[in-house]
Formats: sequence, structure tokens, C-alpha cells
Amino acid sequence: MFDIIIKATGMAKNLIEKKLNSEDIVVDATLGNGNDTLFLSGIVKYGKVYSFDIQKVAVDNFNIILKKNNISNVILINDGHENMDKYITDGVKAVMFNLGYLPKGNKNIVTKPETTIAALEKGLKLLLPGGLITIVAYPHEEGKKEREYILKYLKELSPKKYSIMEVSFINREEAPCLIAIEKNSSLHEDI
Repeated sequence: MFDIIIKATGMAKNLIEKKLNSEDIVVDATLGNGNDTLFLSGIVKYGKVYSFDIQKVAVDNFNIILKKNNISNVILINDGHENMDKYITDGVKAVMFNLGYLPKGNKNIVTKPETTIAALEKGLKLLLPGGLITIVAYPHEEGKKEREYILKYLKELSPKKYSIMEVSFINREEAPCLIAIEKNSSLHEDI
């Protein structure tokens, strides 16, 4: 087992954890089975986690987990992440995307490049200076296309406003990659 080099999801969590305090507002743009939402909820104990999924089964299943564990700082939203601005008006400190499909769910229902880009645009507008967006993208057929759309979009963003990196395994073509976007902490205006 590897001790230092970890999975893309673990790297995303490590980066996010360094940015957050207990009162922050954050977004899990892709609820799925809720691993990222649980992670975020544990850090922002006095803040809020807005968590989105288009699949009602994901929202319903995770709502059971919230109730069982008496977690009250999560707002579950059965809607696409591209609509996050309809539910969130305050600035957010972090947005996590874990793209693809619902694990153990219908693999025909996947995140789409167009809606992910729309969600990314809205996430960037909501992101506070110094905030962070992480994207874990997977190498299945739709995922490769989605990653290319995302990278093309991100390359157009101003390096004065955003620092953007991609981390991937060069000897594991089928491993997911991590894309991280940090908003310049000295910015005081919208993008």
C-alpha cells in the first residue's frame, strides 16, 4: 500500500480541510452516496453544507443517514448542481465535485459536461476569495469528455483571479484525476 500518494478523493479532502473552519458555508455539488457531504459536515459543524443530486434515491438514502446520526447542518437538494445559485445566496468557502455516476446506481445517469460547466461557473461566482473548488473526474468514456470540457473552460480563467492545478497518475490511466481551483484571497469583486 502507498503511504504518501493517495487517491484523488483523498487529495481533494486534504486540500479542502486546510481551507475550512467550523462556521463556513460549503457545497457538495454531487451528493452520490454522501461521503463528501459527511466529510464536510464534520468540519463545518456550525456552518452549512448544501448538497445536490438529481437522483431522488440518493437524496432519500442520505436523508436517512442524516436522521440516524442527528446531523442538522446539511441541506439536501434534489436538483442539478447547475441550479445551485437558486438555493445559495451567501458566499461559500468550498465546492466539491465528484463527477460520474452514483456508485452502485444507474450508470446511465452521469454528470454531463454542459451542466458541470454551468455549475462550475455558478460555483466560481459564489466562491469567496481564498476559497477552493475541487473536482474529481473519472476516466470512463463520458468522464474523459467531461474532463476535456472542464479543462478547456478553466484554461480561459484569469491566472490573476484563480490558481488552477490538475493532479493525475501518469502510470494509472484508469485512475481518477483531481482538479483544484483556488480563488485569489486578495480579490474583493465578483468574477
